[in-house]
Amino acid sequence: MSPKALIFDVFGTCVDWRSSVARDVAAALPGVDALAFADAWRGEYDPAMARVRDGNRGYVALDVLHRENLDRVAKRFGVDPGNPDALNQAWERLTPWPDVVPGLTRLRRRAIIAPCSNGSIALMTRLARFAGLPWDCILGADIAQDYKPNPSVYLASCAALRLPPDEVMMVAAHNNDLVAARAAGLQTAFVLRRSEHGPDQETDLSPTDNWDIIANDFNEVAAILEAKFAVPSP
Repeated sequence: MSPKALIFDVFGTCVDWRSSVARDVAAALPGVDALAFADAWRGEYDPAMARVRDGNRGYVALDVLHRENLDRVAKRFGVDPGNPDALNQAWERLTPWPDVVPGLTRLRRRAIIAPCSNGSIALMTRLARFAGLPWDCILGADIAQDYKPNPSVYLASCAALRLPPDEVMMVAAHNNDLVAARAAGLQTAFVLRRSEHGPDQETDLSPTDNWDIIANDFNEVAAILEAKFAVPSP
């Protein structure tokens, strides 16, 4: 079945969070190892969300978690972030991978496209404006009041589009995201991002299952869909 909507992981799949955050850290905190700081900041991401997913904390937007995590990491590095609220906005200024905007534009000709991110609506909206991401709407954690990979996030996104899960395809560079999306009944597409975590990346260097689509970039996702469902290339 040709998907009527494609929903996307964003951090790592659509945008290069590591280099982008490090760029802003370097500007705000000269003398700090900016890439190490960015990695440490991102390292607090999943543990912070886990407290929400596991029911140990009510839902709060990722913006709040990022800000709390910044304080934690700055203390660990022994630095004063100066204007932490401004630095926290680094997550709204992430550079897209080169294939993303043209690939999304091509995919949008055949289906609804939207983020299904753990980022808030506010964060995703500002990031879309910065990076030129041509979303039709913003879905994800804020809609579900929960965090991936809990199934409620994928199902709430489908429900918001008034589509059954099997007519929606989740696109991600992370196998665990696709495991959860498939378990919720969605179609799946794996896109390889070898340098999300830098040159020493050890995870998600290959698909771990027979996802519906396996591709090197968004343009290849579009080409596979066009070939599979007999839609000519633009």
